[in-house]
Amino acid sequence: LCFVGECCCLAETRQNGSNPNIIIMLMDDMGWGDLGVFGQPSKETPNLDRMASEGMLFPNFYTANPLCSPSRAALLTGRLPVRNGFYTTNAHARNAYTPQEIVGGISKDEILIPEMLRKAGYVSKIVGKWHLGHRPQYLPLEHGFDEFFGAPNCHVGPYNKTFRPNIPVYNNSQMVGRYYEDFRINRASGESNLTQLYLEETVKFLRRQAASGERFFLYWAVDATHTPVYASKRFQGKSQRGLYGDAVMELDDSVGVILKELKTLGIAENTFVFFTSDNGAALTSGIQAGSNGPFLCGKETTFEGGMREPGIAWWPGHIKAGQVSYQLANVMDLFTTSLSLAGLPVPNDRAIDGLDLTPVLLNNTIIDRPIFFYRGNEMMAVRVGLYKAHYWTWTNSWEEFKQGVNFCPGEDVAGVTTHTQEEHTMQPLIFHLGRDPGEKYPISVQSLEYQRVLKQITPLVEQHKNSLVPGEPQLNMCDLAVMNWAPPGCEKLGRCLTPPESAPWKCEWPH
Repeated sequence: LCFVGECCCLAETRQNGSNPNIIIMLMDDMGWGDLGVFGQPSKETPNLDRMASEGMLFPNFYTANPLCSPSRAALLTGRLPVRNGFYTTNAHARNAYTPQEIVGGISKDEILIPEMLRKAGYVSKIVGKWHLGHRPQYLPLEHGFDEFFGAPNCHVGPYNKTFRPNIPVYNNSQMVGRYYEDFRINRASGESNLTQLYLEETVKFLRRQAASGERFFLYWAVDATHTPVYASKRFQGKSQRGLYGDAVMELDDSVGVILKELKTLGIAENTFVFFTSDNGAALTSGIQAGSNGPFLCGKETTFEGGMREPGIAWWPGHIKAGQVSYQLANVMDLFTTSLSLAGLPVPNDRAIDGLDLTPVLLNNTIIDRPIFFYRGNEMMAVRVGLYKAHYWTWTNSWEEFKQGVNFCPGEDVAGVTTHTQEEHTMQPLIFHLGRDPGEKYPISVQSLEYQRVLKQITPLVEQHKNSLVPGEPQLNMCDLAVMNWAPPGCEKLGRCLTPPESAPWKCEWPH
């Protein structure tokens, strides 16, 4: 039935015009509750709210992992991190990512969205944060992108270049400077014009592609809401939420500029745009953190606050305005949906976890499917309909918690937000997310409701686990020698640094 629906939707797309341009806007650590359309009282997102009113809002949209790198790898490959290798086996259920010292990155065996879209004649550009590996073989232009303006890692710093280099900024395949040295971020004030630079680069790309008539894929992965949070001078002090709110306002303004530019260029009706975030708000950042709305905990956890993200689809003339879809969807669906919109089949030589959402987008249908919640190499939970079953619970260790690292500040739920890894495989904790979106009240195991839901969920979990073939883990090894000492292009700038001798070790992932 899904296959028939997908074919019909593809036919409808082609009848209404050529396969569209595709823009995916991926925010960094922005929470579900940061948008006005989801109830944020400070109303910092008029452009995103308008985007939702002109398109389709997804209240049940999820990431694939509660941390940056794995979620981005999942989006671009359409596969769970445990399949595409963006996880670790160094310890059980640990979040791992790609700091400078990571040896690995996205495998050459994985197929990314731009690699597929190239077959249909699309020109692809990434603006912002990559985070799928910083060594030359892992950079965007080696994995299907035609253009790259941004950085391979997060903008954390500044560093003493003797012990750790500052992160390079690339223009395509060449380094053009480093954060803090050439691309300034004032740690004291939080002032930086990076969002404006990313916007300028984006507008230039849109105008160039509109003039050429070539279809394009734009992956707009800006990161101002990731600590250290930054905003340009024009936006500082404008929000009610301090620097974080200022950053949100500036990103929202950029969204408005981009959508207006699409209309001005006359390509809005042939451009599909999707807005979301890589994981929930990082509540450990305190007053510089975003909001996860009514949901439990945040980034690093597989509770709703760490996994549920804002989701908005916009495609004038195709997606009817003002719609709300209660479809269970996630970032991996953007892979399959993008291929479908481009008239391409999904690769048939591997498991693909993403669904084609075109029936949802064009007809507001609902596709029955589960959502699996992973942390590292462990399936922690699953959502089916309005029910969510936790097979493992864990926030972080008591040791970290006592040091002040709290992923769930003010939200302790006895027996749920545990500081030891607790297994519930034989008797999962089940919540009804309609009645209890904050996951505070597990359904009684003695109730008929619990027994009915468990009977429905169990075969889905068993089928998933029995068919899962984990990929080779890419996030196990670290080495100071592989950091950004001498990125491509550093010779032209006279900015190469000397790396230390190689001494690899198994990375330690505390949570």
